[in-house]
Amino acid sequence: MTDDAGSENDGAAEEQAGDDADTEADDGLENGDFVRLDYTVRTAEDGTVVDTTSREVAEDAGIDEEDREFEPRTVVVGAGHVFEAVDHALVGAGEGDTDTVEIPAVDAFGEFDPDDVRTVSAEKIDDDDRYPGAQVQVDGDQGHLETIIGGRARVDFNHPLAGDDLEYEYEILDVVEDRIEQARGMLGIYLQQVPDLRIETEEVEETVEVEPDEDDEDAEPTTETQVVDRESLVVEATPQMAMNQQWMFQKQQIAGQMMARLGVDRLVVEEVLDGGGGMMGGMGGMMGGGGGGAPADVEEALAEADVDADEIVEELDADE
Repeated sequence: MTDDAGSENDGAAEEQAGDDADTEADDGLENGDFVRLDYTVRTAEDGTVVDTTSREVAEDAGIDEEDREFEPRTVVVGAGHVFEAVDHALVGAGEGDTDTVEIPAVDAFGEFDPDDVRTVSAEKIDDDDRYPGAQVQVDGDQGHLETIIGGRARVDFNHPLAGDDLEYEYEILDVVEDRIEQARGMLGIYLQQVPDLRIETEEVEETVEVEPDEDDEDAEPTTETQVVDRESLVVEATPQMAMNQQWMFQKQQIAGQMMARLGVDRLVVEEVLDGGGGMMGGMGGMMGGGGGGAPADVEEALAEADVDADEIVEELDADE
């Protein structure tokens, strides 16, 4: 009897705890919410700073600050933008909450695999990278050069943090409702420098099917033209985007995620050419169609150069 009563009480307590957790989750953050976080990630063993949004923490840790922005990050709860354990901790939390989440190595960057430390031919490594400590690429794999002796190199292809347990300390600053800020947060996951963004709305005509009157059994569906609003998220392209491999190879997937999360109908990447000087400006003047010929200053320059095409041909023939 005592055991049964205890079991019933335990079950009731668990049920109540579950109800409380559901209530807390209903009152707090939910999957899909956009939140702004301040965070610092450290290794659990020695407290080495791995990543941070705090410039002060970065300075104290001696982290290279060049080309990095130290500011709070916007993430989507439950979207895999943070470690899974952190996602779970965020559900039900609220603005101003702080926490430190323990992340075992297997759930962070994996356990250290000795088989991923291999000896390779030094010829597979660029001459400029043939020194211990260099980050190298061999047969498409990224690795850390440990030693190089003669024509052989010992390379560790494990992630630099493989085998390290982590501590993820964070503070929830606020819930992000503005869609431009939401978009900036999502792009910031892939791009170090987020380009200018805006949302544009335009009216378009759309043909839709109209259901017949339910009382008229013989009626057939008809169509009509309606004017509807369509929203576009416009991203002003930057040279950095063109060189970002993750963006180049995953932009279709990224665009789909952003459209679904932000509720826009399409994403437009807009290339802006300001025509301001330089080589491209000069070429634009030479190639732009208006007059059907080279501008006067170009003709004068060619005349002054005194170029003889026949002489050039003769010189090329002589070289052959």
